[in-house]
Amino acid sequence: MTVIEREYGIPRSTLSGWFKDIQLSEEQRTRLMKRSQDGWKKAREKAVVAHNTLKAERLYIAERDAADIVNRLQVTPEVLDVAFAMLYFGEGAKKNTTSIGNSNPLVLRFVLAVLYRNYAVKPSQIRCDLHLRADQDGDAMKQYWSEKLALPLSQFKYIAYDKRSVGKPTYNHYKGVCVITCNQIAIQRKLISLYNQFCTKISEEVLGA
Repeated sequence: MTVIEREYGIPRSTLSGWFKDIQLSEEQRTRLMKRSQDGWKKAREKAVVAHNTLKAERLYIAERDAADIVNRLQVTPEVLDVAFAMLYFGEGAKKNTTSIGNSNPLVLRFVLAVLYRNYAVKPSQIRCDLHLRADQDGDAMKQYWSEKLALPLSQFKYIAYDKRSVGKPTYNHYKGVCVITCNQIAIQRKLISLYNQFCTKISEEVLGA
């Protein structure tokens, strides 16, 4: 009935009146049921394709807009300091040490780049500690982070294993959390002051004092 309704434009109410006395065989019912199921399957497949296409378009727009900003950005020491300070606001240690941890090597590579460029910190002044799940291989994870951060294995000092994760398998993509520490408290003090003053300035400009 749906096929006839779609192809010939005849209202379903009219078709129902025409076909109300028609009795279908079991074979015909089965064939119609299969056609209906196949139609729903194709509709779902088309919906998935359309969703993925729209998602890909949105991701492309986000990537394009981000690239445009980055390409126009003047990367000054001040810009790096503000970016570092805001990152430290969320992820850094607030006690008496300049220390920040993350599971994403790119984040820590950025931190190291700013420490080297803006603060003349030497790679030899960086200490690394790992926080891993119970089933992870400490030596393998040291090697992974050493390669990602371009730091020698000798600078990886301590490994802590999360006992709460015993018996729970770890996803292959997760390499634990690496904490990098630079024993220059003046850097931490500057970052904390910077993110406090920057956040205060922007919020007061937009929201008022």
